[in-house]
Amino acid sequence: MPRFPKPYADAVARLRVPGGFLLVAAFAYLSAPDARSLAWGVPVSVAGLLLRAWAAGHLDKNRRLATSGPYAWVRNPLYLGTLVVAAGLVIASRRVGLAVLFAALFGLVYLPVIELEEQRLRELFSEYDAYARRVRALIPSRPRQRKHEPFRFALYRRNREYQALAGYLAGLALLAWKAWS
Repeated sequence: MPRFPKPYADAVARLRVPGGFLLVAAFAYLSAPDARSLAWGVPVSVAGLLLRAWAAGHLDKNRRLATSGPYAWVRNPLYLGTLVVAAGLVIASRRVGLAVLFAALFGLVYLPVIELEEQRLRELFSEYDAYARRVRALIPSRPRQRKHEPFRFALYRRNREYQALAGYLAGLALLAWKAWS
């Protein structure tokens, strides 16, 4: 039984991009980084960005169920990576209010989107239910089964994960500018 009714999840899915822009605007306006907060937050956010990149290099969307790389540890490494990137940026921003805003956006928008995507994966791949029983959605656990497939840079490019890198670098530049101005 889905936690979120499909009409709600569909409506909320459309809010993901506008919600992201709202979050970026809030970060730009409200953040008050300094050298220390950047020193703590940047490594955390880079770890999230690396997780997203690793996941993108194993994700062959709608063609094959991703179960290798980070998908052996967690079903939604791209969303977990987003969560870690945001946590690092919140640390760098030195604003608890931004943490509350991101947590609300993640809970109200991203969790229903994750559920919608998992419903779609169940339709596409008969083996998804067995995979979901073995691997947790957002909390990594040690893999019971591990499929060794290499990272594929072609998938990274096809999944346009470089856009997340570009957005991150722009956000980092803004935080650095605010810290030193």
